[in-house]
Amino acid sequence: MGLQLVTETVLPDRGPQDPVNPIKFPMTPPVDLGEPLNFAGEQPWDAFKAMRESAPVMWHPLANKKLEGFWALTRYDDIRAASLDTKTWSSQMGGIMMAYATGERQHPKLHSASLNTMICLDAPHHMQLRREHMQFVKPNYVADLKTKVDAKISDLLDNVAKVGPKLNWVEHFSSQLPLFTLCEMLGVPEADRPKIREWMDMLEMASYVLGTQDLSSVDPQLVMNFLTQVEAMFAYGRDMLLKRRAEPTDDLLSAIANVEIDGERLPDEFLDGSWLLIIIAGNDTTRNSMSGGLRLLGQFPDQKAKVMADRSLIPNMVHEIVRMVSPVMYMRRTALNDTEIRGQQIAKGEKIVMWYGAGNRDPEMFANPDQFDITRENASRHIAFGVGSHVCMGQRIANMQLNAAYTQIFNRFPNIAWTGKQTVLPNNFTHSIGELEVDLGI
Repeated sequence: MGLQLVTETVLPDRGPQDPVNPIKFPMTPPVDLGEPLNFAGEQPWDAFKAMRESAPVMWHPLANKKLEGFWALTRYDDIRAASLDTKTWSSQMGGIMMAYATGERQHPKLHSASLNTMICLDAPHHMQLRREHMQFVKPNYVADLKTKVDAKISDLLDNVAKVGPKLNWVEHFSSQLPLFTLCEMLGVPEADRPKIREWMDMLEMASYVLGTQDLSSVDPQLVMNFLTQVEAMFAYGRDMLLKRRAEPTDDLLSAIANVEIDGERLPDEFLDGSWLLIIIAGNDTTRNSMSGGLRLLGQFPDQKAKVMADRSLIPNMVHEIVRMVSPVMYMRRTALNDTEIRGQQIAKGEKIVMWYGAGNRDPEMFANPDQFDITRENASRHIAFGVGSHVCMGQRIANMQLNAAYTQIFNRFPNIAWTGKQTVLPNNFTHSIGELEVDLGI
């Protein structure tokens, strides 16, 4: 049986804001986690702390009364256990977002693509699609890619030196590096790469444009530009994938375009979904960890001094940066049957939303969790890349880029420092740093 399209679920016979079972940990959400404007800054660490301590499995209604609420998980062990239990918790039953845009806010193609993608599939099809990507994350491939990445980093830092001493690090470096790496993997022509950059930037705003309840805050021109860019992005992606079907080459796009599931090629909806996932997943983690890392080094100068004195600390520093930044903030799962977490009964069809940043600052797992500690012994056990069968396939490539970048940055600009100025976009799915001003110290 071939791939079946994924659809958002709406539970019958009850108000969508009300859970079936009594709430064990009654708590009014300290912040509306469904509102992207509440994330236009740091993640709500204080709210996560309160939830971990008083309501680790907290019922969270959504302001849009047409949408079902969810159970918010904030403890490390609960997030890890749910991620590993694929017999109970589904990515395919309703997708991986806490909710999807409805009515006039719903863009049909973006909505379909965000559901019909590898990350929204369960076994066996999830693993069948995943295997087609494996050759592009193996150690020998990553090692070959690193040679190109090292050269690109050097070029970018040459340009940074010309622009400085003060500049927007996102614009000139942290958005440029993952763009280059992704396009090399995909085989995107050099002339087309500026368009990919525009679409990456555009998707950082998707949660705000489509999800905020405060419509008065959304510039109509921004919405129009967003919708136009979405159409252009999917048209380009579909065209590229169909060309790779006709004339395959040795790149990731060709692997995706020609994969077969149960003897059938991917339907068009999954071609769109694969393209969307590539653009998002190939960008967010590296881009925002690169910016967030320099911010952390500015906030904790003692840790900067440690790594400058001992560059062998860079790999563990990268793990600690990813833990602290937690660039992908959550994933959702849906219950395939009645179950429970910490004694909270959860009905079949209800949603959990696993807040990775909250889990990554759980003191039961990470001592003094709000302290940036580049010598932390268990930093690599963070869950920022997910856990289990859905763990991020690109984590090896993300870590490679971050390690390579920091090595050259520290060699070229040992006095680089965050000035304290930043812009964090209103996005409750990824921690999206739009601007980060740094002083190169030259």
